Amino acid sequence: MTIRVVLADDQPLIRAGLRMVIAGTPDVDVVGEAGTGAQAIQLARQLRPDVVLMDIRMPGMDGIEATQMITADSPAARVVILTTFDDDENVNASLRARASGFLVKDMALEDILTAVHVVAAGDALIAPSVTRRLIEEFAGRPEPAPARRELGGVTGREREVLTLVGRGMSNGEIAARLHISTGTAKAHVASLLTKLDARDRIQLVIIAYEAGLVSPFR
Repeated sequence: MTIRVVLADDQPLIRAGLRMVIAGTPDVDVVGEAGTGAQAIQLARQLRPDVVLMDIRMPGMDGIEATQMITADSPAARVVILTTFDDDENVNASLRARASGFLVKDMALEDILTAVHVVAAGDALIAPSVTRRLIEEFAGRPEPAPARRELGGVTGREREVLTLVGRGMSNGEIAARLHISTGTAKAHVASLLTKLDARDRIQLVIIAYEAGLVSPFR
């Protein structure tokens, strides 16, 4: 199946570079380009792409507001923020807008293409440098922690899987740790997404922290 992508960036050269890389990939196709947040919303509604690669700073409506509107309009929409500005405010705002990924433009183009595949498959991805900062932020938060989130309806095995998701493990790594098949691990993750009303693995990681299943120190 071909992954249909919309590029949203106010710099034509950035869009051209991404398009060139994608053009050499048989299972990914650029179906539209936008130079503003408003255009990105319009294309997302018209074309229903699998993934939108979204810049933050664009004329008029910025990429974060556009992401919020796209994900609200279509819960299945997958938006990956691709920006030069990876400060904490932008990261947090992007996650609140329900972006499925946060990447920085100095990453290799091949890594960005890999992220498109990951997000299109229903997973989530954050640039390693940003992930390290998020963990450091958790580590720097003073105790006591806020009231822990309840995990009603979650089985014991699902709690184990959620803990490992919170530690950043893939389905394959979870399967190896728990001595189950990758398909079974994937099924447990899918069940957790449904039971916890989570959009993707990023939200499952947050829930694992909120429930006290993982901390930056273990």
